[in-house]
Formats: sequence, structure tokens, C-alpha cells
Amino acid sequence: MTPTPIPPAEPTVYRSRADEVYAQLKRDVGEFTLVPGDRFTENEISERLGVSRTPVRQALIRLQQEGYVEVLFRSGWRVLPFNFEQFEQLYDLRMVLETTAAHRLCEGGAGAGAPHIQINHALLDELVAIWLVPVAQRSTDGIAVARWDEEFHCALVRAAGNTEMARVHSDVTERIRIIRRLDFTKQARITATYEEHAKILKAIRSHRGDQAAMLLRAHIQSSQAEVRKITLHQVHVARQAAAA
Repeated sequence: MTPTPIPPAEPTVYRSRADEVYAQLKRDVGEFTLVPGDRFTENEISERLGVSRTPVRQALIRLQQEGYVEVLFRSGWRVLPFNFEQFEQLYDLRMVLETTAAHRLCEGGAGAGAPHIQINHALLDELVAIWLVPVAQRSTDGIAVARWDEEFHCALVRAAGNTEMARVHSDVTERIRIIRRLDFTKQARITATYEEHAKILKAIRSHRGDQAAMLLRAHIQSSQAEVRKITLHQVHVARQAAAA
């Protein structure tokens, strides 16, 4: 009997200490361990994470380039306040990408008119299993629902089969993650998310592109409206809820 060939080992992804510090600090900002306006020094981060100042400085420079922190003359670093104008623009771009994806999903799923579109039906089935559930089975965990909500929107775009569109959408998602999580600090928003996602999925499964796009647009606009209401006080409340 011919032996079964052994698959090649997965390539080892090397992460430097600076990469690890960068990832941790980005989580701290995203989970409101560090909130907009917070000041800190490299020594404080070094002591908390148990690393030298060199990888901390390298990580902070990277975060500075991405617009998360700024260096203060002779007084350490500060988490930058939210740039609401930029967030508004990113939400607008997100809306264009996702409504386009919804149309592609409906056209490709219909089988005719767009035979070149490779729809990932498995991704859609996974979303149905999460969001089209009885009310009693819905999660009330705001942190978990925020993570699932992000994956819902990313999966819709990925399922549409355009890798470049998915890449741009992933970048937008990364940049708005810190603020969109505040949309799930209230139970009413969690409930609305389940109901709105269910309607979007039903429209897509029925190949109703215009309706799916309309529902997605309204859903994103609701989230965008919540973002406009955010104050620094609400950020602190969200951090306390995340730490509870």
C-alpha cells in the first residue's frame, strides 16, 4: 500500500516582541483599557507588560503612524481623541462596499445574469446559523455580539467573491472597530442587531437585491447615528462594562 503523503507543516509565523506589544496595546485601545485622552509613559507600559522599552517604543511608533496615539513633548504618550469626521467617512465607504456586496450575492445566487460571480454559500449558511435563531437562543453578551456583528458584515463582503473589495472592507473594519463596539453597550441595540441581520439574510436568500441593500443601508445608518451620540463619558462607561 502506498503510504499517505504527509502534508507540509504550516509555516511558522514569527512575531517579534514589538509585534506582541503592538497587538496588546491595540487591544487595550479597542477594549478601552486605554481610552481617548489617557496619558502614559513608555516605562509604565514596559513594567505592565514585562518587556524592555525598545519594543514598547517600536510598537508605539507603529500605533502613532496608524493614528491611535501621539507622542507628547517630554511627557510620554497620549491616546488620541476620536476623529468623528473620519469615522463618518469610513462608515460611508463601508455602506458602499456592503450594499454592493449584497447586490452581488443576490445576483450570483440567482444563477443567471452573473455566472462569473463565485458566491461562498457556506459563509452565508454560517451566518444564518448565528442570526436566524429563536429569541430565547439570542446572546445578551454585548462583547460577543459586537464580535459576531463585525464578522457578519465582513463575511457578507467575503461571500460576494471579490477579494479586493473584501480587502478594502477589512481595512475599514479595522479602523472603525474601536468605536463600533460602543454600539453594543445597550441591550436595545443588541436586540435590534439580531432583528436587522435576520431581515438582511432573508432578503439575500430570496435574491431580493434592492431590499437587501436598503436594509443594510438602514442598519449601518442606525449604527452610524449611535456613533454620533458617543461622548467621552460613554467611552469610560463602556470600559467599565468591558472590565466587569
